Amino acid sequence: MRKLLSGLLAGTGIIMAAPALADEASAPDATGAASGDAEPILVTARQRVEDAQTVPTSLSVVNALSLQRSYTVNIQQLTTLVPSLNYSSANPRNTAFTIRGLGSSVVAVSQANDGLENGVGFYVDGVYHARPATAAFDFTDIDRIEVLRGPQGTLFGKNTTAGAINIVSRLPEFKPSATQELSYGEKNFLQVKATATAPLIGDTVAWRLSGQITRRDGVIHNVRTAQDLNGINTQAVRGQLLIQPDATLRIRVIADFTNFDANCCAQVYLRVGTSLRAASKQYAALAAAAHYSPPSTNPYDRLTDIDASVGAKTNEGGVSINTDWNFGPATLTSISAWRFWNWDASNDRDYTGLQIQTTQHIPSRQDQFSQELRVASNGEHRIGYVAGLYYFRQKLTGHPISIYGSYGAPWLLGATTGASATPVPSNLLDGYGQSGDTRFVTDSYAAFAEVNWRIVPGLVATGGVRYTKEVKDGDYSTTVFGGLATTNAALIAAKLSVLRPQSYTAHDNNGSVSGRANLAWQITQRIMAYVSWARGYKSGGINMSGLPLDSSNNPVLSTAVIRPERHDSWEAGVKTRLFAEHLMLNADVFQTKVHNFQSTIVDSSQTVALRGYLANIPEVTVRGVEADAAFHLGQFTLTGALSYDHGVYTSYPAGPCPLEVQTSSTTACNLTGKPLVGLPKWSETLGLDWALPIKIGATRSGAIALHADTNWRTSYNGDPSLSQYTWIDGYNLTNASIGWRSSKGWEIAVFARNLFNSNYIQNLTVQAGNSGLILGTPSDPRVIGVTFRARE
Repeated sequence: MRKLLSGLLAGTGIIMAAPALADEASAPDATGAASGDAEPILVTARQRVEDAQTVPTSLSVVNALSLQRSYTVNIQQLTTLVPSLNYSSANPRNTAFTIRGLGSSVVAVSQANDGLENGVGFYVDGVYHARPATAAFDFTDIDRIEVLRGPQGTLFGKNTTAGAINIVSRLPEFKPSATQELSYGEKNFLQVKATATAPLIGDTVAWRLSGQITRRDGVIHNVRTAQDLNGINTQAVRGQLLIQPDATLRIRVIADFTNFDANCCAQVYLRVGTSLRAASKQYAALAAAAHYSPPSTNPYDRLTDIDASVGAKTNEGGVSINTDWNFGPATLTSISAWRFWNWDASNDRDYTGLQIQTTQHIPSRQDQFSQELRVASNGEHRIGYVAGLYYFRQKLTGHPISIYGSYGAPWLLGATTGASATPVPSNLLDGYGQSGDTRFVTDSYAAFAEVNWRIVPGLVATGGVRYTKEVKDGDYSTTVFGGLATTNAALIAAKLSVLRPQSYTAHDNNGSVSGRANLAWQITQRIMAYVSWARGYKSGGINMSGLPLDSSNNPVLSTAVIRPERHDSWEAGVKTRLFAEHLMLNADVFQTKVHNFQSTIVDSSQTVALRGYLANIPEVTVRGVEADAAFHLGQFTLTGALSYDHGVYTSYPAGPCPLEVQTSSTTACNLTGKPLVGLPKWSETLGLDWALPIKIGATRSGAIALHADTNWRTSYNGDPSLSQYTWIDGYNLTNASIGWRSSKGWEIAVFARNLFNSNYIQNLTVQAGNSGLILGTPSDPRVIGVTFRARE
């Protein structure tokens, strides 16, 4: 049955993700069924309300109803519905998401770097979120999510070179209403959602309050402590005021807070690779000498024996004021926002039951302020325009702490060190650590504009330009302490090869001009074709995780600042409505060349720490094909999408070396022509919704409702070294639910996430020290539960 259903879902190919509407008209009708045939999908991708089928760019839209029925509450789960979106998160701080394989190359803990700016913009109600970590939180009371592919700098406040995720929450309403939702399932999964809205002052001021709690027991068992790790424990609340003195002015005040506090994030034994280093420096010999074996060599047993504490505490929130003033020919928009993000965590970074490393965490605090002023023309005219000014300031501070344990020296240094083979005391690194302070500040200023010119009826040319000026300053300072006191020069050098004090400051000041051009032809009322070109710039960065070391163990100061990257993108596509608009079918082809691609690479030549630092790769190319469709017939809807992405390092002469070719002196390898890290070549989604209306007697009615969605992704490499040992196999993930929707406003359903209990690896990490141990985060096992929803 599993193979049959998976085959049917996968074989449909181009039929994609969830139908979406831009307003609350998408709610179920009185019978409890979804509305029947296809309705326009309204979006604000170009800062005005439009039918998505008339927007000449590649985008995906998922509305509130689809989010609800697919039990999608975060960006990771959104990837099941949007195949071109990729997500990786070893823990909330080290979160990365890409569109078409571009945006961020942070795919492992060792690559985290606060000086790395994401190329995918993450917006909530028009406010840019600077830290990718904030995308790890759950959604709260969402109206729709728009995923825009390609450069968006001429329309959005912050420059985004790879695309944008635009999340729009529900507005307060002047008609009182409330919703409640309660879900309970295996592993003590519990999710509670509630919203309420009503007028506060007549028809001038309305309020809306929404909240959500999600918890679940851990799915990785620690055989040493008997704890279950990688649980879920989040809370979120959002309050809004909508002020509308008249038909021309709307002010929206939003305050929100989200908290995550759980015993995560552990990884488990995945596999062991071998290098060309001395056998005594590799995992098999090291483990044998320590009389150590992992609790399981099958990652899907989900067992660990880590001996250090594990936990993650993070929260974020803020306040924004969105003002829209329609003064006739145009609308003036102001978006003012302040946001914060806090992070602290405990980690066992050796991922074993040995006392190699006992403490590793980076308590951090980020504050940001942004102000956007934008004017957009109203109505349909021969010339339409959007223009704006944008200011953004970010301050991020961190306090890195790392301490090694009693077995640090035998595992990381071995029995002897140095040219004279000086014996290494087993307690040389016991208590040896590093602490410090980091500070990173960004000031960004921008002006942007885009103009649409209706050349003749049905033919529209669009041109946009943006100028961005960014100033960045970074301070990094660390000291070392503890360990065995010694005056022996060889032993001192051995300790410094593990952790060394560093102190430096860096400054980056650059400006760039980006833009795009587009030609759209409305061939018929139901068929549109377009072609577009865009150039985007991503500002330079500063290394904020320490610098690589030279042969004398001194920081290489020339690597402190990296250059901006440049994107040149082409795209051509067609959007259609066919068969009396029962079928929507869209397709596009694209190519993006990135020059001076910014990547966090790992210096594998170091004795211990896989030092991640920012660097420029000469050129990366991604090209591909995308298709999406939705078929509606009565109460039956079939949706889906297909994404083919071929990403390669077209010039990468000095990349990190794969484990299998590393020696004690390996420094760099030529990765030119190799596939882009973290990018599946094929990804496909399919969704099904079917409601069967049923009348019971003269007064009762409702519908039996079935939902299913599935995502299939091919294999890809999970580490920038592109080692044969860091390959992540492809997988299929299927979710489903079936329930009863009453016309009285309530619903009860049975749901299953990971219906077929698929085993796959979400992300992986190479153990520090280059022993060859590879760790992975296994998929969450199947969860079956029940949901009750009600609305009033």
